Amino acid sequence: MPRRPALLYVTDLAYPARGRRYCDEDIFLTSRLREEFDLALCHPRDAAALADRFEAVVVRNSGPVLGHQEAYDAFRERALRDGTRVYNPLSGKADMAGKQYLLDLTAAGHPVIPTVDSAEDLHRLPKSDRYVVKPRRGADSMGLRVVAGHEVRDHIDGHVLVQPCVEFAYEVSFYFVDHGFQYALYAPDTDRRWDLEPYEPTPKDLEFARRFIDWNALGHGIQRVDACRAPGGELLLVELEDLNPYLSLDALDDQARDAFVTAMTTSLHGFLASGRPRRS
Repeated sequence: MPRRPALLYVTDLAYPARGRRYCDEDIFLTSRLREEFDLALCHPRDAAALADRFEAVVVRNSGPVLGHQEAYDAFRERALRDGTRVYNPLSGKADMAGKQYLLDLTAAGHPVIPTVDSAEDLHRLPKSDRYVVKPRRGADSMGLRVVAGHEVRDHIDGHVLVQPCVEFAYEVSFYFVDHGFQYALYAPDTDRRWDLEPYEPTPKDLEFARRFIDWNALGHGIQRVDACRAPGGELLLVELEDLNPYLSLDALDDQARDAFVTAMTTSLHGFLASGRPRRS
């Protein structure tokens, strides 16, 4: 009988997410992944000390890095130094690396909510009565503020990003494993971000989402493209989550959940077969 790959699955089962139960999702996923892999679960604070005992580390619902920044930095540094295989790979250019990508994508003309980081560049944004101010390394809406237009300059300190407050029709998320689209969910009620329903994307919607998956160029991994439907009908990127995106699997039917598990299992086998990363 062939030996089963051993995976360290990083999750914070006690993280108090608003409107979501991280623990339920990871309990379900690990129960299914155990059919193909030997698994051990650990808290993100323990990942650096345990990683070298496993063939790969799978980072899932580990909570915002801000809650354990020192431990995450130590894990990332050690993984890059030792060539530890991490899923998602640590080469992600989006939320995994902070929010700089929103500035880069804005400057490159991609369809994102326009974003700047200095008072001198406010003129590059559409005029707005209200602005969203968010930390460069924020997550899960931590530190996010909505401020009046006449006050926005007072909140720019070199550590935040500024965006116009877009009156969107709804938010929609597209979920990918590797470069394969899996499903889409949306929040028809703008006041209930995590009250999600299945969404049937148009070919144009998928073209929008894929451009960001292609831009990030991760060979393996799970990514979530979050977008909003702007007043003009176009989609604008809100964020590209490439570190530990919550998957909202509870909003899917059994067939869709099974399909996701199959895709993730196939991806993990391919990731393990692709060889160890080079040491930095």
